[in-house]
Amino acid sequence: MSKDNFTTAEEDKMIEEAFADVLNGYINSNHRKKVEIIDRAFKFAKEAHKGVRRRSGEPYIIHPIAVARIASQEIGLGSTSICAALLHDVVEDTDYTVEDIEQHLGKKIAQIVEGLTKISGGIFGPRASSQAENFRKLLLTMSEDIRVVLIKMADRLHNMRTLGSMAPNKQYKIAGETLYIYAPLAHRLGLYAIKTELEDLAFKYEHLEAYNKISSQIAASEQSREQAFEHFSAPIRAKLDEMGLKYTMKARVKSVYSIWNKMETKHIPFEEVYDLYAVRIIFECDDPTVEKSICWQIYGAINDLYKFHPDRTRNWIGNPKANGYQALHLTAMGPDGNWVEVQIRSQQMDEIAEKGFAAHWKYKIGEGDEESELNVWLRTIKDILDNPEPNAIDFLDTLKLNLFASEIVVFTPKGELVTLPNNATVLDLAFALHSQIGCQCIAGKVNHRLVPLSERLKSGDQVEVLTSKSQTPKPEWAEFLVTARAKTHLRKALSRLQQPDINKGKKLFEEFLAANEITDSNQIITKLQGQFKVNNREELYLQLGREEIVLDDAVAKMLKRQSGKDPNSSMLRKIFRIPFKDRNKDANEPAEEVDPIKLINTKEVYSLHYDESGSNFKFADCCTPIPGDNVLGFIDDDGQVVVHSIDCPRALALKASFGSRLLSTRWEMTAGQFLARVLIEGIDRFGILQEIIRTISTNMSLNIRRLNINANDEVFKCELNVLVDDSKVVNDLCSQIKRINGVQRAVRLR
Repeated sequence: MSKDNFTTAEEDKMIEEAFADVLNGYINSNHRKKVEIIDRAFKFAKEAHKGVRRRSGEPYIIHPIAVARIASQEIGLGSTSICAALLHDVVEDTDYTVEDIEQHLGKKIAQIVEGLTKISGGIFGPRASSQAENFRKLLLTMSEDIRVVLIKMADRLHNMRTLGSMAPNKQYKIAGETLYIYAPLAHRLGLYAIKTELEDLAFKYEHLEAYNKISSQIAASEQSREQAFEHFSAPIRAKLDEMGLKYTMKARVKSVYSIWNKMETKHIPFEEVYDLYAVRIIFECDDPTVEKSICWQIYGAINDLYKFHPDRTRNWIGNPKANGYQALHLTAMGPDGNWVEVQIRSQQMDEIAEKGFAAHWKYKIGEGDEESELNVWLRTIKDILDNPEPNAIDFLDTLKLNLFASEIVVFTPKGELVTLPNNATVLDLAFALHSQIGCQCIAGKVNHRLVPLSERLKSGDQVEVLTSKSQTPKPEWAEFLVTARAKTHLRKALSRLQQPDINKGKKLFEEFLAANEITDSNQIITKLQGQFKVNNREELYLQLGREEIVLDDAVAKMLKRQSGKDPNSSMLRKIFRIPFKDRNKDANEPAEEVDPIKLINTKEVYSLHYDESGSNFKFADCCTPIPGDNVLGFIDDDGQVVVHSIDCPRALALKASFGSRLLSTRWEMTAGQFLARVLIEGIDRFGILQEIIRTISTNMSLNIRRLNINANDEVFKCELNVLVDDSKVVNDLCSQIKRINGVQRAVRLR
């Protein structure tokens, strides 16, 4: 932004007109008329941003005014939110403080501005972990006062509407994070109009060519679409007029992004998107108690005219969505032979559908005892925030899953409704009811049928959770949990159960080091991680405490060499090995002494050589590479070259700790066979195992060393070990096995 010392008279007029639009919209709303405080907030913001311009060149104050207009007229918020929207960038971009705002405009407005300032850095920062932390701040602030995130939505919407003035790389970044976080969050809050516009704008900047093409196709089909709508709606209008209803009926065209999404997922052209538009019927009703019955009367009237699709009726008036959405959806066969979706809703239902919770949030209707589904969701989010993931990225991924998940509604034996993400299990429900119920859950009854904890639930299921006081949480539960709440509570419970063993293992470890006069260091831990194949220090302590591993004299000797305390060994001792056998040399000639540091720093590549007499290397157990794989060498404490796959996690750790002991390597073979593991999955049928064995043994002449096959219902899984010359043979094997009828997958296991 650039700063000027003045604004022109034309700009002053433009600013005043923009603010007058905000004020007039507020005056014409149902909110209490607190014009004076809004005017004070405007003057405060105008003075604070005086002389500052946006990248587009217009005065900066135009942006907060536009955000306030969206918050008021498109979301439906009141005077407190309008003031906070006008001031949302003041603390971040000027010398004014939250205390200054509180002094001039009161504590509540200052608190909301402070909440907006906390998350002003955006969800995506320079590092992934800070992105997750910003997202966490957003949700935490949202759980304190939802107006913060609603104003943030308005801010993001105006930024997207004016994204054209940004550099292309900024456009791509902002569009990406909008689709990733803001659009799903808008959907979760019931802000459908904003969600649709955010998706379309983000899609426009990410895929401009596709956006323009679909937009032109929509425009080209407008006339035929209007004719189809009139033909379909005329008989319905006649019926509704007979019923004496006051209503509006309109065709809502599918958004550009939704059309593109359907074309991509269904792999169909634009011409085959038959649900290009939906018909919406909005009726007037002064008595909320009869709204549902009128919806069903309209449903019956349309049923007299058209045939309905049996699987496409959605009763959102009996069971509203978690974000408060209510409507009755049906799909009817039109006169032209195409299916048409019809949405039936009252004016009040329509307002909630378009504006979400802003239409009936408690600060607008007054404090009440009734708790909406959104409050329940916010409490769940707060519960997760109070017990965050140790890794910020895990936290973000967990929350993202819940934001994108579609919902199901299940019933408890007492008839209580519980909303869960799609694919939720009995165990997810148990944790949703109470963390203790989840920890003690042993099974469930779904529709009076006994089922395991991992049973996936469907909408309408009646579910009873069975518990036992002797039950304890299991680590494998995490494999089928879906909800963030359940995963968080399971992790906490497992941590509590494991802590005594971790403490015991830590004590054993410290005593072992002290007894052998070894100093604790990262190198020592790295060495033990490789020795016992554990991921971190805590897992090492856990296995020690459970006596799954033992620290003995051999380990002590190895660690003393590592720390340089073994007089017979040194990290820098010379290695009496040559990179590969030179067949032209006399076999009795002594091997050349090679300094490891010199060897490593040379530009030569270490050749991995194998023949009947043996090899000049050994394979790492963690990744079992074979010839043809991209590999690197590591000189171990005994002077041997240990070969790892280039992407092996253990090799990554070695790169970080022992970079000077790594070797570039290449395969140089004369003869030899190596063990490769292959996983095969598919649909079980008679004779399929025989075909697999024939392909391996007869067609490819490979030696099978181990084969384990298991069939569950109609699906089979087969793991086998075969001897091969190199990775190309494994790839050919997988390719040939996949041609067998019924085989869905054949991959090499590492």
